[in-house]
Amino acid sequence: MEIVELLLKQGIITPEQIQRAKEETKRTGITLERALQKLGLLNEEEIAKARANALGVPYMDLDGYIIDAELVKLIPEQLAKKYRTVPLFKISDTLTVAMSDPRNIEALDNIRKVSKVDLIDPVLASDKGIERILNVYYEAAGSAEDIIKSMDKQNPLEAMKMTAAEAAEDAPVIKLVNIMITEAVKERASDIHIEPEQEALRARYRVDGVLYERHTFPKKIQDAIVSRIKILAAMDIAENRKPQDGKIRLKVENKDLDIRVSTFPTVHGENVVMRLLHKSSILLSLEDLGFSKDNLDAFEKLIRQPNGIILVTGPTGSGKTTTLYAALTTVSSMEKNIITIEDPVEYELPLIRQTPVNPKADMTFANGLRSILRQDPDVIMVGEIRDKETAEIAIQASMTGHLVLSTLHTNDAPSSLTRLIDMGIEPFLISSSVSGILAQRLVRQICPKCKEKYTPAGNILKDSGASAEQEFYRGKGCDNCKKTGFMGRIGIFEFLPVNEEIKKMVNERNSADQIRKKAIEMGMKTLREDGLEKVKSGLTTLEEVVRVTQV
Repeated sequence: MEIVELLLKQGIITPEQIQRAKEETKRTGITLERALQKLGLLNEEEIAKARANALGVPYMDLDGYIIDAELVKLIPEQLAKKYRTVPLFKISDTLTVAMSDPRNIEALDNIRKVSKVDLIDPVLASDKGIERILNVYYEAAGSAEDIIKSMDKQNPLEAMKMTAAEAAEDAPVIKLVNIMITEAVKERASDIHIEPEQEALRARYRVDGVLYERHTFPKKIQDAIVSRIKILAAMDIAENRKPQDGKIRLKVENKDLDIRVSTFPTVHGENVVMRLLHKSSILLSLEDLGFSKDNLDAFEKLIRQPNGIILVTGPTGSGKTTTLYAALTTVSSMEKNIITIEDPVEYELPLIRQTPVNPKADMTFANGLRSILRQDPDVIMVGEIRDKETAEIAIQASMTGHLVLSTLHTNDAPSSLTRLIDMGIEPFLISSSVSGILAQRLVRQICPKCKEKYTPAGNILKDSGASAEQEFYRGKGCDNCKKTGFMGRIGIFEFLPVNEEIKKMVNERNSADQIRKKAIEMGMKTLREDGLEKVKSGLTTLEEVVRVTQV
């Protein structure tokens, strides 16, 4: 009755509907909650939320929730089914579990003993949600290899009758895809690559910018795995002849995760790449990115100016968007109207209006930028300047009192100026609007747990320009860094302020090499030089800097 009173107070049901449910209860003998469901007046999730509210415990929606396969081992199947409880996530010695009845003290006590944790933190979930987790995770428990073995034992005739779509909804296949996603999250991967070969299906994870092979699956389950991913991403599973894009939204260990999915047809089947975006990740500040003090001071001075264009340049995956977000966060305030157009919106920023590119709705960078100018902005971020039209509108915006931040795909800072000229922009427009250019790369940081001194090979020392007199460090490789010797990444930067001398060279159509030479004379530190400073500080290895700064 307490639950019913809450539902009444919240306006979810009416007194007349409760009366109908009571009559159904008298007639059939079922509970009032079941009667409300049977009559279609409430669904199971609404009742579960009300029950959680009445009991004073959190409610957890398990739809789209992915659990770490290792956690499932903490609560045996027999116990999980007996108490209608499933593990969700573990922080330190506290295990959070979803239950249909979090008041069951016996269940909580037994689960604590079996799982060998200090504390069980219960949340309430619907029976339907708990049943889904039980079916998916306990029907085919174990590692990816264990699941493959269990699939091999399935009736071959039954397996042959299943279509790819039917196989994609089979518990072992669902579990395999879930395992890949949770593994990738735990290993800090930015991307998952599902790659078809002639006789197998390979899964590789990109960690700190480098791809590592993680699994090799039998060829026979290729279509089922690809179809499962396409179902999650709301893609057309019947279409395998042309590329598709989609998005998956999930909860992994109680953290929101957005996954951008791209499929591409190859001779051996569809290749799938999944980009993992952690919505709950803490955005870095400019200070955290790896700027030297001189570069940081100069860059901050530019982004606080009322107008002009600031470009961040580098190849795909060099951290350009992270730098732009950090810049926007730095200048964001209640007094400023900041609007972005991005492809796609990777992280949502407070106080900032963000818009994704949508070609189907004719929302291109150029068209979106035109509309943004009518929204009275102070600061505009354009995800990328790809063509002359977008560049011209960005220049117009900067020359009418707006600060514009954007990216270009060039190898270094001086090349961005000549790239704009190559697009067809008049040099005088470039020199009068572009305030500064930041080129960047990401280098892997040495794992602090296995850091050791070493002597680089002679050819690396010679090619890099580093002093042989200094001390060099590397990661030996340990469990903390998965034997790679690296943990996380940091930026190396090349910052070019467009001063009067550089403007003159742009107007005279000087080459990128000539502009670079002049910029170095004026004190610009190159990407290689900034990287060598981080080697000297013991943050990264000499080989890593040489790898990312080779021309």
